[in-house]
Amino acid sequence: MSNYKSIHKCGRDEIIINKSKFIGTAAPVDSKEQAEKFIESIRKEFKDATHNCYAYIIGKNKNIQRYSDDGEPTGTAGMPILNVIDRENLANLAVVVTRYFGGVLLGAGGLARAYTRGCKTALENGIIVDKDLYYDVSFNLDYTFLGKMDNELLKNNIIVKDKIYSDHVTFKLIVKDSKINKLCNIINEITRGKAEISLGQASYYSVRDGKIIVDK
Repeated sequence: MSNYKSIHKCGRDEIIINKSKFIGTAAPVDSKEQAEKFIESIRKEFKDATHNCYAYIIGKNKNIQRYSDDGEPTGTAGMPILNVIDRENLANLAVVVTRYFGGVLLGAGGLARAYTRGCKTALENGIIVDKDLYYDVSFNLDYTFLGKMDNELLKNNIIVKDKIYSDHVTFKLIVKDSKINKLCNIINEITRGKAEISLGQASYYSVRDGKIIVDK
C-alpha cells in the first residue's frame, strides 16, 4: 500500500486537569531514529517536568511500535497515547505528553483519560491527513495539442505545477501514483505516441478533503 494516514506538521497544545498541566506534542517521523531524536528533544525542552510519556508508530504497516509511561503507573500513559494513534489508523509519527504534577492524584482511570486527551489535542494541532504518493511527471507538447491536453488534465484532476512555453510547451505535473498509467494513456493518445514522458521523483504529499495542503 503506497498511501497512509499521518499528521501534516508538528502540533502542540496543553490542557489543565485537576491542577496538573499536560502538554501534548506530536511530530511526523520517518524512522525509529527520528522518533527517538524527537522524544529526546522534548525531554530536554521540558527537563523540569514530572513526566514525559510517549508513543510512536513507524511504517505504513505499523511494524515498529514503542511507548513509555516514564514513571507513571504501568499502563496509564504510554499505552493510552499509543491506542489513540492506532485507533486513528495513523503511522509515521511520535507523540510526547508532558506532565507537570499539580498536587492532585488522578487515579489510574483519570491518568489514562488525561494522557488520551493530551495526545488527541496534539494530533489535532498537527492536522490529521492522508499521505498520498505523487510523482513528478514532465513531457513536451506541440502547440497544436495544447487545448485538448489542458481539457483532459482538468477533467482528470491532474495537478499542473508549471508550463514552460518555448518552441513547444513543457508540462510539469504532480501525479498521484494511481493515475500514472491513465495519464500516460492520455498523453500517448493525444500526441499519437510521439511525446517523451519523464517520470521523476516520488514524494508523499499531505491531502485533506481531496486537496493537497500547500504550506504558505
